[in-house]
Amino acid sequence: MSTVPSPSPRPGDDREMSRVRILTAAAEIAAENGYEGTTISKVTKRSGLPASSVYWFFRDKDHLLAEVVRHSFEQWIAAEPRWERDPRDERTLAEGLRDILSRSTRGLPGAPDFLRIGHMLLLESREVEAEARQYFLAARDAVASSIAAWFTSYFSTGLRARRPELAMDLARVVMASTDGLFLAHQIDESADADDFITIIVAVVEQAVADAGGA
Repeated sequence: MSTVPSPSPRPGDDREMSRVRILTAAAEIAAENGYEGTTISKVTKRSGLPASSVYWFFRDKDHLLAEVVRHSFEQWIAAEPRWERDPRDERTLAEGLRDILSRSTRGLPGAPDFLRIGHMLLLESREVEAEARQYFLAARDAVASSIAAWFTSYFSTGLRARRPELAMDLARVVMASTDGLFLAHQIDESADADDFITIIVAVVEQAVADAGGA
């Protein structure tokens, strides 16, 4: 019986595989050694690829780590539940929020690279802001806007007029709380996401009630 041979990898496939190897190596080293402790020489050693390959894809270390954050964020966001409300969805704000948070917090124990590196860079003081930090902040702003739009979809016209800042305030509360849960998982793997979700939903419900209800 004749068999059909598997197609040989195309040059473009090889390039992408090399690029991902470099990104993976850089993410591991940054998690272990921080921004300053991440060097091109360490990346080449970990990835098994020469420096020329690293510089083929990335201008310098700053560009490389920015791409690590971007690559990780795109993978994470693709797997996350969307902060988009179906007009046919008749669940309450609390029910919808609980559902999204229950699904989105599942990936936190895996410590996405963009979260680890992004938080690390947020705490560092540098004369020249790292490109990775800029991307991380921009990504967070985009996520905050999506969450705020989701909250707004539950608000009455009157509440939107009275408290135009409320949706973004709640979005920031959700993100800050998620940051805290992420850090809690790094300290204690047994951190209970269900308890966290219950508290956040209660906080949001009370804030909306104090503002006059949705």
